[in-house]
Amino acid sequence: MKREEGSIGDLMAAGLCMLAMTVVMLSYLESARMIQQKTAAGQIARKYILRMETVGTLTDADRAALWGELEAAGITGITLDGTTTWQVDYGEPVVLQIQGTLGSGYEFTEKRVSTAKH
Repeated sequence: MKREEGSIGDLMAAGLCMLAMTVVMLSYLESARMIQQKTAAGQIARKYILRMETVGTLTDADRAALWGELEAAGITGITLDGTTTWQVDYGEPVVLQIQGTLGSGYEFTEKRVSTAKH
Protein backbone atom coordinates (compact mmCIF):
# COMPACT_ATOMS: atom_id res chain seq x y z
CA MET A 1 0.00 0.00 0.00
CA LYS A 2 1.27 3.37 -0.93
CA ARG A 3 0.84 6.15 1.58
CA GLU A 4 -0.63 9.38 0.22
CA GLU A 5 0.97 12.62 1.16
CA GLY A 6 -1.18 15.13 3.02
CA SER A 7 -1.28 18.81 2.53
CA ILE A 8 -0.48 21.32 5.26
CA GLY A 9 -3.16 23.50 3.68
CA ASP A 10 -5.89 21.05 4.70
CA LEU A 11 -4.71 21.03 8.30
CA MET A 12 -4.30 24.80 8.42
CA ALA A 13 -7.81 25.37 7.02
CA ALA A 14 -9.34 23.12 9.68
CA GLY A 15 -7.33 24.86 12.40
CA LEU A 16 -8.40 28.32 11.24
CA CYS A 17 -12.05 27.24 11.16
CA MET A 18 -11.82 25.93 14.72
CA LEU A 19 -10.13 29.14 15.85
CA ALA A 20 -12.82 31.28 14.20
CA MET A 21 -15.60 29.20 15.77
CA THR A 22 -13.97 29.56 19.20
CA VAL A 23 -13.78 33.35 18.84
CA VAL A 24 -17.44 33.55 17.77
CA MET A 25 -18.54 31.34 20.65
CA LEU A 26 -16.60 33.35 23.26
CA SER A 27 -18.02 36.58 21.85
CA TYR A 28 -21.53 35.15 22.06
CA LEU A 29 -21.03 34.06 25.67
CA GLU A 30 -19.78 37.52 26.66
CA SER A 31 -22.77 39.16 24.98
CA ALA A 32 -25.20 36.77 26.64
CA ARG A 33 -23.63 37.50 30.04
CA MET A 34 -24.01 41.26 29.56
CA ILE A 35 -27.64 40.84 28.45
CA GLN A 36 -28.30 38.78 31.58
CA GLN A 37 -26.72 41.48 33.77
CA LYS A 38 -28.77 44.22 32.09
CA THR A 39 -31.95 42.18 32.58
CA ALA A 40 -31.08 41.69 36.25
CA ALA A 41 -30.53 45.44 36.63
CA GLY A 42 -33.96 46.07 35.09
CA GLN A 43 -35.65 43.66 37.50
CA ILE A 44 -33.86 45.20 40.49
CA ALA A 45 -34.87 48.69 39.32
CA ARG A 46 -38.49 47.58 39.01
CA LYS A 47 -38.43 46.17 42.53
CA TYR A 48 -37.11 49.40 44.03
CA ILE A 49 -39.29 51.80 42.02
CA LEU A 50 -42.31 49.93 43.39
CA ARG A 51 -40.96 50.46 46.91
CA MET A 52 -40.30 54.11 46.16
CA GLU A 53 -43.82 54.46 44.83
CA THR A 54 -45.32 53.43 48.16
CA VAL A 55 -42.87 55.35 50.38
CA GLY A 56 -42.36 58.43 48.19
CA THR A 57 -38.55 58.34 48.21
CA LEU A 58 -35.53 56.05 48.11
CA THR A 59 -34.77 55.51 51.79
CA ASP A 60 -31.23 55.06 53.06
CA ALA A 61 -31.90 51.40 53.88
CA ASP A 62 -33.29 50.78 50.39
CA ARG A 63 -30.35 52.63 48.84
CA ALA A 64 -27.88 50.34 50.62
CA ALA A 65 -29.87 47.23 49.68
CA LEU A 66 -30.17 48.40 46.05
CA TRP A 67 -26.44 49.02 45.88
CA GLY A 68 -25.71 45.55 47.28
CA GLU A 69 -28.06 43.81 44.84
CA LEU A 70 -26.56 45.63 41.88
CA GLU A 71 -23.03 44.69 42.95
CA ALA A 72 -24.14 41.08 43.44
CA ALA A 73 -25.44 41.13 39.85
CA GLY A 74 -21.92 42.05 38.67
CA ILE A 75 -22.52 45.73 37.98
CA THR A 76 -19.68 48.13 38.75
CA GLY A 77 -19.28 51.91 38.71
CA ILE A 78 -22.77 52.40 40.13
CA THR A 79 -24.23 55.91 40.48
CA LEU A 80 -27.75 56.86 41.45
CA ASP A 81 -27.63 60.46 40.20
CA GLY A 82 -31.09 61.76 39.28
CA THR A 83 -32.84 59.50 41.80
CA THR A 84 -35.53 60.95 44.08
CA THR A 85 -33.91 61.06 47.53
CA TRP A 86 -36.34 63.51 49.13
CA GLN A 87 -39.89 62.89 50.24
CA VAL A 88 -42.44 63.77 47.54
CA ASP A 89 -46.14 64.44 47.95
CA TYR A 90 -48.92 62.11 46.88
CA GLY A 91 -49.22 62.02 43.10
CA GLU A 92 -45.77 63.50 42.47
CA PRO A 93 -43.36 61.57 40.26
CA VAL A 94 -40.52 59.57 41.77
CA VAL A 95 -37.45 58.74 39.69
CA LEU A 96 -34.98 55.89 40.00
CA GLN A 97 -31.98 56.28 37.73
CA ILE A 98 -29.21 53.70 37.85
CA GLN A 99 -26.01 54.15 35.90
CA GLY A 100 -23.25 51.59 35.87
CA THR A 101 -20.88 49.41 33.92
CA LEU A 102 -21.52 45.85 32.79
CA GLY A 103 -18.87 43.23 32.22
CA SER A 104 -16.09 44.49 30.00
CA GLY A 105 -16.90 48.20 30.04
CA TYR A 106 -20.41 48.55 28.57
CA GLU A 107 -22.03 51.55 30.27
CA PHE A 108 -25.79 51.60 30.75
CA THR A 109 -28.54 53.73 32.27
CA GLU A 110 -31.74 52.26 33.70
CA LYS A 111 -34.34 54.94 34.39
CA ARG A 112 -37.74 54.32 35.97
CA VAL A 113 -40.34 57.01 36.64
CA SER A 114 -43.53 56.43 38.59
CA THR A 115 -46.13 58.33 40.53
CA ALA A 116 -45.94 58.25 44.32
CA LYS A 117 -49.08 56.67 45.77
CA HIS A 118 -48.17 56.55 49.44
